[in-house]
Amino acid sequence: MIPKTKNNCWVAGAAVAACGLLTLGMAQAGGHDEELPTATAEMFDNDGESIGTAEFTQGPHGTLIRLELSGMEGPGFRAIHIHETGDCDDHDHGFMDSGGHLNPDDKKHGLMNPEGPDAGDLTNIYVQEDGTVNAELFTMLASLDGAVGGQMLDDDGAALVIHENPDDHMTQPIGGAGARIACGVIKGD
Repeated sequence: MIPKTKNNCWVAGAAVAACGLLTLGMAQAGGHDEELPTATAEMFDNDGESIGTAEFTQGPHGTLIRLELSGMEGPGFRAIHIHETGDCDDHDHGFMDSGGHLNPDDKKHGLMNPEGPDAGDLTNIYVQEDGTVNAELFTMLASLDGAVGGQMLDDDGAALVIHENPDDHMTQPIGGAGARIACGVIKGD
């Protein structure tokens, strides 16, 4: 509570300034002024056509993924996962070269699975009626450099894969997600 004086503005201003200096000092002391690791993935459909991008920003507790896609069949929820191999060249064969989910700890699939989740598990995305997706996802299960969870930018890379159906977050091996309909290789910036 701010004391009731004619200098309330000064007291409040001083408190805000002190808080700002404290926050700045903590950020500098904790090394938070360093540049965060980032990556991008150009997403391709089964015809090999670009449908948009995914941007990755690693933070201290996980990775933020921002999607901007178009030209997808909608509307509806679709599963999206991080796969263990950075290879999406086989668009005409369903992106199988991207391997299975990123899963260095050999966990079961599914965000709701008591024996999971694996490092590649993410929440579903929603494709709008017009075929667009604008979404942000956050994972504490994987990071670009491996500081948190599974490592996306290792020797064989990783891929972001979208499936034709939603993920039920429990059923093995991929939550009933079905065929792979889009894929993008995650590349460090």
